[in-house]
Amino acid sequence: MARGAEASTPLLEREGTWGALDWSADGSRLLVTKFISATESELHVVEVASRAVTRFHPAAQPIAFGGALFSADGKGVYYTSDEGSEFQRLRYEALAGDSPRVVSGDIPWDVEEFELSEDGRYLAFVVNAGGLSELHVRDLKRGKAVATPKLPVGLIGNLRFHRTAPRLGFVLNGPRSPSDVFSFEIGKDGLTRWTRSETGGLNAGTFTEPSLVEFPSFDGRKIPAFYYRAAPRRPGARVPVLINIHGGPESQAQPSFNPLTEFYVRELGIAVLLPNVRGSSGYGKSYLQLDNGMKREDSVKDIGALLDWIARQPELDTDRIAVIGGSYGGYMSLASMTHYNDRLRAGIDIVGISDFVTFLTNTSDYRRDLRRVEYGDERDPAMKNFLERISPLASVRKITKPMLIAQGANDPRVPRTEAEQIVASIRKQGGDAWYLLAMDEGHGFAKKGNRDYYQNAVVLFLQKHLIE
Repeated sequence: MARGAEASTPLLEREGTWGALDWSADGSRLLVTKFISATESELHVVEVASRAVTRFHPAAQPIAFGGALFSADGKGVYYTSDEGSEFQRLRYEALAGDSPRVVSGDIPWDVEEFELSEDGRYLAFVVNAGGLSELHVRDLKRGKAVATPKLPVGLIGNLRFHRTAPRLGFVLNGPRSPSDVFSFEIGKDGLTRWTRSETGGLNAGTFTEPSLVEFPSFDGRKIPAFYYRAAPRRPGARVPVLINIHGGPESQAQPSFNPLTEFYVRELGIAVLLPNVRGSSGYGKSYLQLDNGMKREDSVKDIGALLDWIARQPELDTDRIAVIGGSYGGYMSLASMTHYNDRLRAGIDIVGISDFVTFLTNTSDYRRDLRRVEYGDERDPAMKNFLERISPLASVRKITKPMLIAQGANDPRVPRTEAEQIVASIRKQGGDAWYLLAMDEGHGFAKKGNRDYYQNAVVLFLQKHLIE
């Protein structure tokens, strides 16, 4: 809505998924984005006075835009897109459509966030370098990069320049820092930490920092994973392993602050691996699409390759490996159990897909077309046959190890029927299926009481089926 406009007067009404990005300095224009899929979106400029909408930088081929900001003088736009590149590069282009240039062309990673100083001199941006954040600052007046202080390992966001001084503030979340505020003066080494988040009396400085590892998959491709090492309970003993698979599927496992992971590692003595199987974001748009449609099970094969890698690590116990995942990660957990049941001790599925056809049939209307882009259109007979064949429900007989399935009763994304049909099928064949249903939750466990209950159930399940 335009500044000062009446609440009953929308500035823009369009079908689809639209979002506001930035006002011009004089408030006369608004940058908006139209999201189509993970690989396609559009940028538009809305003139407040006339409500005219103009598409910014129309491309011949579908491209994905990220963020966008007006330049300080309002004559151009800084934006990120993957046009002509595997990655989201930071660019500048005049509103007139001339003088386009790539700002981050020397960096082969996605630019995830950027911010301009109010006077337009400095441009700061965050690069996702293999799952870890790198902070860059450019002096636009001199056309040079500015050195930044050494930062702790973690994820950087919420960039903000001081309104009058050359200082940059940001939030850093990492294995040893639960979203704390830092700042520094541009061009100087000193780093100021403004907050120290509550950690229940624990010394977060002793928390485990993961290492980034790679393992070869079936086609020779290197798959990255974050590895949280655990100490053995007795000298020379091997430690059990928990493979935690992210959802999305267009998401990315990153080393954020996670007290539950720390509990697994420090208190239970479980090593934790967070793989970014093909289809994950952050590694280029080709990697992002490697699991689309008929290639769905290639990502499951990556888990098989990770099991091979675990077998080569002398400190890890190949007889005690479990998988866990939420949403799409829940599907991956179930699929891993059907493919590698003999190599796994147990599995945990949180609000996961057990049958792609029933999922696409029963998910909320606003999600269906978006998910068809990723998983395939079940209305096509060949695709429907494929989706039915690869669904974990079709191979449930192969799951003979214990499973924990957790679900929200009011989930609009992955309906509770996905959980209940896999639980019923496992139990029907005499299998061990723990089922946790939260009657007042949706897609996950947002309420503290429910979350605590769920986490305790996971710990109990792991103690019984992975550690013992």
